[in-house]
Amino acid sequence: MSARIIPVEPFDFVVFGGTGDLAQRKLLPALYHRLQDGQIPEGSRIIAASRDELDTPSYRSLVLSSIENSVPEDIRDTPLLERFLQLCHHVTVDAGSELGWDALGALLRGREDHVRAFYLAVAPRFFGPICEQVGRHQLVTPLSRVVIEKPMGRDLASSKLVNNAVGAVFNESQVFRIDHYLGKETVQNLMALRFANALFEPLWNAAHIDHVQITVAETLGVGGRGSYYETAGALRDMVQNHLLQLLCLVAMEPPESYSADSMRDEKLKVLKALRPIDADNAARLTVRGQYTGLNTANDRIPSYTEEAGLSRSRTETFVAIKAEVANWRWAGVPFYLRTGKRLPSRVSEIVVCFRPIPHNIFDQSSGRVQSNKLVIRLQPDEGVKQWVMIKDPGPGGMRLRHVPLDMSFAEAFGIRNPDAYERLLMDVVRGNQTLFMRRDEVEAAWRWIDPIQEAWEQDDTAPNAYTAGTWGPTRSVALIERDGRTWHEETV
Repeated sequence: MSARIIPVEPFDFVVFGGTGDLAQRKLLPALYHRLQDGQIPEGSRIIAASRDELDTPSYRSLVLSSIENSVPEDIRDTPLLERFLQLCHHVTVDAGSELGWDALGALLRGREDHVRAFYLAVAPRFFGPICEQVGRHQLVTPLSRVVIEKPMGRDLASSKLVNNAVGAVFNESQVFRIDHYLGKETVQNLMALRFANALFEPLWNAAHIDHVQITVAETLGVGGRGSYYETAGALRDMVQNHLLQLLCLVAMEPPESYSADSMRDEKLKVLKALRPIDADNAARLTVRGQYTGLNTANDRIPSYTEEAGLSRSRTETFVAIKAEVANWRWAGVPFYLRTGKRLPSRVSEIVVCFRPIPHNIFDQSSGRVQSNKLVIRLQPDEGVKQWVMIKDPGPGGMRLRHVPLDMSFAEAFGIRNPDAYERLLMDVVRGNQTLFMRRDEVEAAWRWIDPIQEAWEQDDTAPNAYTAGTWGPTRSVALIERDGRTWHEETV
């Protein structure tokens, strides 16, 4: 089965920070794959704007290295790669001065009828200055969009300042706040499973669902991001955006249509319905941890403070939260969230755990009847598993087994699974904001997160230590097991 390619209009993609890590690891390979699949039309351009003093041929050499490092050799095409390099240009621009802005304007002049996307692949402190310069040099057209990455502030107050600075130049319909988790194939399939099938939606409520688990686990530590991570921590870096967005998609009411504002209206309702967590209940409903080092037979895994170059720190690298959506559909159903670095497996998944059967007709010799689970795997190996009870094949009586009905997207469709950025970048060009966050969503998420952060800051205790390579502090296990439940850890 081949994927259907939806064409887009010719565009100019201007990437501020176009020589940086995000551009090289994600944006350039994503655009290369879109060209490979025939989705980038003639007349389109990729313009890197950075402070590096590079001419376009030198920048194309950098692009070549990025593609060679990111795209497997067996799917690289030399003529296609040369075509891609010809799309790429570089302009030396400084957000804090007049350097390069006239040159960028000259490069864009006369192409006002093309879609013009400004991707701010830079630190958030540059969002305002870049937008101000873009506006002052009259580079914004009716077909312009701006893409901003997280973190969109570090609390509600700073988020408003960022949004105000961007909103002074671009109207809300032109602002694309990107969360790459929303571009993942399995996240889209969550919507299809719920709203395109009669099987799940009638059961998608507190009467049938016992609880929901959302896990985003990483095996890596902070690495070279220690200075950033020390000011952010796992709560701001992961929970405020990725995990809350996934929670919204699980818990939202059916939207009126699959359109940007209908989808985002329903997600906003979920964020507003989250039961508050603050100094009164944070100790009971949240766990924060920080990984310690580990000596292995061959190497030493450093602790967070060692990697960040600090003598001590109270910054969390692990968070577990018991959240509740206080509305009619979800009353009494806990949503257990956890994320952390230096965990045993790299996995992002949503586990919807259904209630036990009301009456068991089988005797003990048949085996234990386990509850059904719907496991939506975002990474790696994107797919969906429905865990059900079946009879173990063969004669000799009734023996029950808990097995998954497994659908791996790569195996089911026999195609390369596109990276989330590929879909999202083309949605930017199309002007489709469905998979992007609206300002009121971002601010509602911060309103829920800020009291948790404030409660932790008032608490004199340090984060709970956990050894690198384990599933976090023991208190995170207690968080769910005191409710008679357990974390789903199929990958261990």
